[in-house]
Amino acid sequence: MKLTGNLLIGAQEVSGTAGRMMALNPVMNVEIEPLFTFGGIEQVDRAVQLADDAFESYNRTSLAVRAALLERIADGLDAITPELARRASLETGLPVAQLEGEAAKSAIQFRQFASVVRQGRFRQATIDPSQPARQPRARMDHRMQKIALGPIAIFGASNFPISYSVAGGDTASALAAGCPVILKAHNGHPGASELMGRVIQQAVSDSGLHEGVFSLLRGAGNEIGEALVDHPLIKGVTFTGSEGGGMALFRRAQRRPDPIPVFTEMTSVNPTFVLPAALAARGAAIGDGFTERMLVTVGQACLKPAILLAVDGPGYLELKNAMMLRVDEMQARTMLTPGINMAYRKNLERQNNAGAVQIAAGGEPHGEWDGQSVLFEVDGACLLDKPTLSEEVFGPAALLVRVEDVEQLIAIARRFRGQLSATMQIDTVDYALAERLLPVLERRTGRIVVNAFAHPQEVSYASIHGGPFPATSDSRFTSVGMSAIERFLRPVCYQGFPDELLPEALQHNNPLGIWRLTDGELSKA
Repeated sequence: MKLTGNLLIGAQEVSGTAGRMMALNPVMNVEIEPLFTFGGIEQVDRAVQLADDAFESYNRTSLAVRAALLERIADGLDAITPELARRASLETGLPVAQLEGEAAKSAIQFRQFASVVRQGRFRQATIDPSQPARQPRARMDHRMQKIALGPIAIFGASNFPISYSVAGGDTASALAAGCPVILKAHNGHPGASELMGRVIQQAVSDSGLHEGVFSLLRGAGNEIGEALVDHPLIKGVTFTGSEGGGMALFRRAQRRPDPIPVFTEMTSVNPTFVLPAALAARGAAIGDGFTERMLVTVGQACLKPAILLAVDGPGYLELKNAMMLRVDEMQARTMLTPGINMAYRKNLERQNNAGAVQIAAGGEPHGEWDGQSVLFEVDGACLLDKPTLSEEVFGPAALLVRVEDVEQLIAIARRFRGQLSATMQIDTVDYALAERLLPVLERRTGRIVVNAFAHPQEVSYASIHGGPFPATSDSRFTSVGMSAIERFLRPVCYQGFPDELLPEALQHNNPLGIWRLTDGELSKA
């Protein structure tokens, strides 16, 4: 598939008018062709107007047509996986095999959401039939379903250039909900973004849908992103990235004349709590497993386990030595972008200045944007005294916390801000302590893991990738898993409607054959 560097606005290719760039190969530190053009306010307005034009028809497509669109996108991703993985590897330094896995994961997500659409449960169809004889007042017929919010602006992420990018879960779930998508591509992988954008553009065309169902934009600086958030026809935003970037978009959206939801996924250290019996029984294995998962993707994963806490006692030394050995043996590897690399180095300095002691380091960097693996250690009292130590370090670094006793462990757990995940390593003897720790963690995260590690995460019906602030801006929703569709839906009640005017999901004879809640009872009647 030929890359042109153009924007994809509806069915058209458009050369941007606000500048241009070339992709960077961070391994070689050289630019890669072709030139990619930047869009401006004019292109934003065109894409959003098209999306708004598409909304009413797309939101009312049949479940079968919408599911078929998602499956066409999945098939298109499968068809270009080798090419897509090679291009993404050139732009990020990530291994081709890993990126092929990402492409497969993305295709699976689109097929999973196609299944969600066909099942129709996302409509949450609810029927309270009329009761004309009810006393003291008759009840009119009430029927409710969820419909799409409207056009959604999605900001592509940097760290997973396929599965959290143009063809990521945000796009899949928004399209599944019935929302047209305007995708702001991340400038760290513009070629990979264009390839995925073309797949979606072609799938929309092949499905016979309005061209405004999907557009792909690219821009320099903040102008294009701010224009998307400000546009009165945009009805929701998703963002994956830093707390600063996410909250800037969130605040901007709340200052609009008509505030809109911004679903951000921002920062998390995914703490691991090793309870005493588990530590004594398998400290070395836990330490090695934690560090292995921490180093995946050069530590640039939102679910990277970054802080491990263990009570000083039997097994602690074995755990520490295993972590040090794994870090010592790791060679420096290229990070995704120069900006991420520079932020990583700055955050390592912050940890040093806050009192953390470096106890292990991997091989020295050779490439300009290589990230050296680092392991710090600190005692529990210092962590309680210096809260900056528990802030995210995005990259291949971890913090080992030597905790004085069980009470200090609980106290530290209470000091953590919102997290995407938290882990407990436990044995049977630890259950009583785990029961004390569990309610503390439930208040601070959307996913609690036992005897495994936070990364990777399964994409399933029960998956939750969210948590209290600052992990996300709204802990009621997830950005991964089938319930991610709920971000883009709102309820509408139809009162006293004749059957002929009702949406199919609510008609008397249930033509869609979906599960519905009727007078409080779940059935397909």
